[in-house]
Amino acid sequence: MIKRMTAILCAAAMMLSLTACSEKAADYGGKTITGQVTAVDGSQVTLQIGELNEPERNAQSEMPQPAQSGNSQIPPDKPDGGMPQDGQTPPDSLSDNGRPLLGNMPAGNFTAGEESVTVDLDGVAIQIERGMEVLDGTIEDITENAILVVELDEKNAVKSVMVKAADSMGMPESGFGGSGEVAQGTAAHTLSANGEYSKETYSSSGDDENALRVDNAAVTLSGVTVDKSAGATSNTEDGDFYGMNAALLASNGAEVTIQDSIISSSAQNGNGVFSYGSGTTVNISDSEITTTADNSGGIQTTGGGTTNAANLTIETSGNSSAAIRSDRGGGTVQADGGSYTTNGYNSPAVYSTAAITVKNAALTANHSEALVIEGKNSIALENCTVTGNMSDTEGSSSDENVHNVMIYQSMSGDADVGTSEFSMTGGTLTSNNGDMIYVTNTHSIIKLSGVELANEDAEGYLLNITGNSASRGWGAAGKNGGQVEFTASGQVLEGDIVVDSISTLDLRLTDHSDFTGTVKIVENAQGGTAVSDNAAVTVENGSTWTLTGDCTITSLENNGTIHFNGYTITLADGTVLKQ
Repeated sequence: MIKRMTAILCAAAMMLSLTACSEKAADYGGKTITGQVTAVDGSQVTLQIGELNEPERNAQSEMPQPAQSGNSQIPPDKPDGGMPQDGQTPPDSLSDNGRPLLGNMPAGNFTAGEESVTVDLDGVAIQIERGMEVLDGTIEDITENAILVVELDEKNAVKSVMVKAADSMGMPESGFGGSGEVAQGTAAHTLSANGEYSKETYSSSGDDENALRVDNAAVTLSGVTVDKSAGATSNTEDGDFYGMNAALLASNGAEVTIQDSIISSSAQNGNGVFSYGSGTTVNISDSEITTTADNSGGIQTTGGGTTNAANLTIETSGNSSAAIRSDRGGGTVQADGGSYTTNGYNSPAVYSTAAITVKNAALTANHSEALVIEGKNSIALENCTVTGNMSDTEGSSSDENVHNVMIYQSMSGDADVGTSEFSMTGGTLTSNNGDMIYVTNTHSIIKLSGVELANEDAEGYLLNITGNSASRGWGAAGKNGGQVEFTASGQVLEGDIVVDSISTLDLRLTDHSDFTGTVKIVENAQGGTAVSDNAAVTVENGSTWTLTGDCTITSLENNGTIHFNGYTITLADGTVLKQ
C-alpha cells in the first residue's frame, strides 16, 4: 500500500519531465530506460523499470538445433490458443477507438525491477517498432502493460519514445498478434470456385481492398493483369500479417497457379502477391510484380503459407518493401531464377521470418542491406548474385550498425526466439557499404561454400558479432550478444572478424578454405559481463589462415596452415602464438 501511494504521489507531482519513485530514488539523466506501463494520465506515463530479456543462451555445445527438412525449416504446428481463426476476436483485443491494444497480453519477455518512474510525453514524438519497421504513433497507442524504451537527456527530459507492443512480447511460440483478429478487408474481385482464368484484368483503388482474392479454391491464372492502383490500409499490421490491401491475396487454403502475368501496386501497404495461412499455396512463374509505395513487398508469405516462385521479375520502390518478404507466422518460400530488386530504405531483397530458399536468382537492394533473417528462421541461397547498399544515415537501424546481411532477434513477436540459419553455396555476395555480416541478439548457424565475397567498404568487417544498445528493444543491453557457428567449406574469406565480450564465435575452416584476416575479441560497448569461449577457431587439414594483424581468440585447433606474417595470436590463457 505504501509503495502504491508513493507511485500515485509521484505521478501527480509537478516535475519538468521525469520523476523517479521507488524505495530509493534514481536519476536516469542521459540514459535509455526500458519500462512497462503501469498507469497513463494524459501525457504522464508511469513505468516500472526493468529489462527485455535476451533469448535463452546455452553453451555452444548445447545450442538448440532447428528442425530441418533439406535446407528449410518446417514451421511448427500452431499451438492451441495461437493464431486466431477468421472471424474470431480474442477478448479485449481492441480499444474503444478500434486501434490495436499494445498492452493487452502479459509481457513475458520483460523482467520488472524495483523502481518506477513517471515521464511526461507531452510533445514527444512516439514511434512503434515492429522488427526493422518503425511506425509513427500517438499517446493513444500507449496502454497499461505496454513496453516503452525511453531515451532521456542529461536533464531528464524525454528525447524519444519507442513502443514495444506488449501483446507481442508475451506471445507463445508461433503466436499471432496484429489487430487481434484476421482482418483482410474486402476484395474488388473474389474467386471462390475452382477454375482457370486467362487474360482477365482485375483492378482496385479502394481502401483495405484487394484487387483480386482467391479464397479456398484451386485456381489457375494465365496472362492476367492485377492492378492495385490506389487505396490506403487502415492498419499496417493487418496489411503486413494478413494481406489486407494487397494486389492479389490467396487465403483460406487456396491453391493458386499464376503464369505469364503482370501484378502491380501503387497503394501504401499494398503487397504484390500475398500467400496467407497454413494450407495456402501460391505457385507463380514467368511473371512481373511491381510495387511503388511503402510497406509493399513483392511476394509476401505469412501465417504458415507457401509460395513457390520461378523466373519472376520483381521491383519495389517503397521503404520497408522487401522483394521477397515474410512476416508473422512465416511459412515456406522457394524461388528459382528471376530478378528481385528493391529501391527503398529498410527494403532488403529478402526479409525472412520464414524458411526461404532462393536459387539461380539476382537479388539486389539499392538502398538497404541485401538480406535479413529474424529469429528462428532461415535463408538458403544457391548460385545467386546478391548485392546490398545500406545507407549510413537513412533507415531505421543504420544508427545501430551498417551491414549487408543482418541476422538478429527484434523481440517484437514477429519471429520465434531460436536459431537463425544462413547458408550460401556458389554465387556472389557483394556489400557496397558496412559490414558483410552482422549478428546480434540471436544464435546463428552460418555456412558458406564457394561464394565469391566482395566488400567494397574497406572499413567494413567480414563478420561482426556484437551486442547492441537495446534502444530498439533488441534484448537487454549488456546481455544481447550474438552466438555464431560459422563453417567455411571450400571458401575464400577476406576481412576482419570482431566478437565482443558477451558474444561467441565458433569458426571452422574446412575443405581447403582460405581465410585472410584477423579475429579479435573486444569489450562489449554496454559493459556487459564477459562470457567464456568468445572465439574458437579450427583450421582443418588443407585449409589456411593468413594473418593481417595481431589476433585475440579463446582457443585454436590447427591442423592446417597458419601464415603469421610477423603477427601473433593470443589465447585466453595468455599463450602467445607466433611464427
